[in-house]
Amino acid sequence: MRLQGKTTIVTGGGSGFGEGIAKTFAREGANVVVNDLNGPAAERVASEIALAGGRAISVAGDVTKRDDWKTLFDAAIEDFGSVQVVVNNAGTTHRNKPVLDVTEAEFDRVYAVNVKSLYWSVEQFVPYFRAQGGGVFINIASTAGVRPRPGLVWYNGSKAAVIIASKALAVELGPDRIRVNCINPVMGETGLLSEFMGMEDTPANRQKFLATIPLGRLSTPQDIANAALYLASDDAEFITGVSLEVDGGRCV
Repeated sequence: MRLQGKTTIVTGGGSGFGEGIAKTFAREGANVVVNDLNGPAAERVASEIALAGGRAISVAGDVTKRDDWKTLFDAAIEDFGSVQVVVNNAGTTHRNKPVLDVTEAEFDRVYAVNVKSLYWSVEQFVPYFRAQGGGVFINIASTAGVRPRPGLVWYNGSKAAVIIASKALAVELGPDRIRVNCINPVMGETGLLSEFMGMEDTPANRQKFLATIPLGRLSTPQDIANAALYLASDDAEFITGVSLEVDGGRCV
């Protein structure tokens, strides 16, 4: 039980990587607060955790909104009394397409969900973590922020921002015993796959992308959850500012 006694918040926890992280953390003893814009999806994941013997609550909310972060914090404290780990997993993308075809609304949404959400999480939790004597942020970025693919210019840029912000936060918050790391998944089997590809997810189209990954497959929620588990655990107590690529060799 590597997370016994810890309370963790997982944004975007109603599906994909977030669901994998939430369920893995719960199996390792954590109390889990499952957040998602899709309230029923968050409730489903929390219910499945509870049925498996874990402890979880669901909190619907939009990570781009300050008030929703306050609601998330209050719910976690009310149910579990404290918070040790925040996983900023919620993310979105514009469809893979030429840069001049991306609308302003698409650009604004990508940066609000992928970057501004980190701003709000820091505002909400850094004062609390300081008062508690420490805490952990795990930010889910992407290999797109290290080795960008064409057609995803503004998504690539948003994930690069997550990476450098995580490193800068690690430096600034280290004296407060607040660790900040990020994970860079390669393209995974999530609901956004066809958007990343910019085409229908057929075996032939998928193979074009698999050919760029040396280990020859997409990332899975369990791959990302395993990395997050390590970074959240006390085994990683001296690890901060890391950008961990979970990518089958894509960024080599």
